[in-house]
Amino acid sequence: MKNSASEKQWALILGASSGFGEAISIKLAMDGYNIFGVHLDRQATMHNVERIVNEIKSQGVEAVFFNANAADDEKRQEIISSIRNKLSGKPEIKVIVHSLAFGTLKPFIPKEGQQAITKAQIEMTCDVMAHSLVYWTQDIYANGLLAREARIFAMTSSGSHTVIPFYGAVSAAKAALESHVRQLAMELGHMRVSVNAIMAGVTDTPALRKIPGNQDMIEIAKRKNPMGKLTEPADVAKIVSLLCKDGGNWISGSVIHADGGEDIVNYVGQNKSLM
Repeated sequence: MKNSASEKQWALILGASSGFGEAISIKLAMDGYNIFGVHLDRQATMHNVERIVNEIKSQGVEAVFFNANAADDEKRQEIISSIRNKLSGKPEIKVIVHSLAFGTLKPFIPKEGQQAITKAQIEMTCDVMAHSLVYWTQDIYANGLLAREARIFAMTSSGSHTVIPFYGAVSAAKAALESHVRQLAMELGHMRVSVNAIMAGVTDTPALRKIPGNQDMIEIAKRKNPMGKLTEPADVAKIVSLLCKDGGNWISGSVIHADGGEDIVNYVGQNKSLM
């Protein structure tokens, strides 16, 4: 059931122009949420952003998108100011989704011909993919824009607890992100706000395609997954939608596996079927 127009509920999606952010934006629009989207796109990919905005608006809701670096402090303040003006300072943000995927994929200890990751690259990766969740949440709360019983979601991955080549800085960011989720869940509990990390299975997104060896990851995931297929962005969007419904706020401070059981399987045989 869609929200009534009088409720004026909004969702803020960080990383709204591709992958999980795109799918969640569209699904929440179908559920009746107006969408604030933050994305970083050049002219060559703006046509895709326009398509997403039009698809959101086709659901009879509003779409306000900002093309900016979500991890930039000044840009964040500018966007928050615009949101505050749009909402007249009212607490109408019911959902926040953190789906920022931008980091450095380099080894800690390089082999011959490789470059080691630098301090600046590790710090940038953790700032974008983990710490920015805290800063956005702080500012939304401090400006009185966060609704009571809001839902906050952050996209994590199995890299938070497993080792993947070249993924060290991102793994650190995901582990930190899950820690931030727990802390925010505790500190926002007085508002009945739930905060959770969504751990998707291997999903063929633009972010995955940047990881060296991504095709091997895809093939292994297909063999591991009890459902016999890769996770798709729409699968994750449906989980977020479900948790935004009445009663979903009692799940908080958790890492929610949205992977069809992929992460629990260790053995990978030669056959696609594990049964």
